[in-house]
Amino acid sequence: MASKATEKKTSKPVGSVKAFGDAAECLKTLAHPVRLRIVQLLLHGRYNVGELAEDCEIPDNVASEHLRLLQRCGFLSSEREGRRVFYQIAEPHLEQLMACVEGRFLQPPAKRR
Repeated sequence: MASKATEKKTSKPVGSVKAFGDAAECLKTLAHPVRLRIVQLLLHGRYNVGELAEDCEIPDNVASEHLRLLQRCGFLSSEREGRRVFYQIAEPHLEQLMACVEGRFLQPPAKRR
């Protein structure tokens, strides 16, 4: 039985290093504890800047900057209701990504691999 290292490859996956540039930039945007928490919250409902800032224990203007970065990558959308702007997840794949992050890092230490 051949090992995986010696098995003949039948086809390569689509992509190239250059093609992963946008993905890398957006993943770098997600790689911040406040932005991960914002995404986690928004996967469970709509929130405005003040609500997100309060939960993350940061000033509103800092929360707005985090939201702007997440929107720029296409992760979030916003909807104005009167004077308030509510944010929600626009990228459905974030749910799977966050499940992976939560499963790996939010489990009790005994269950971590």
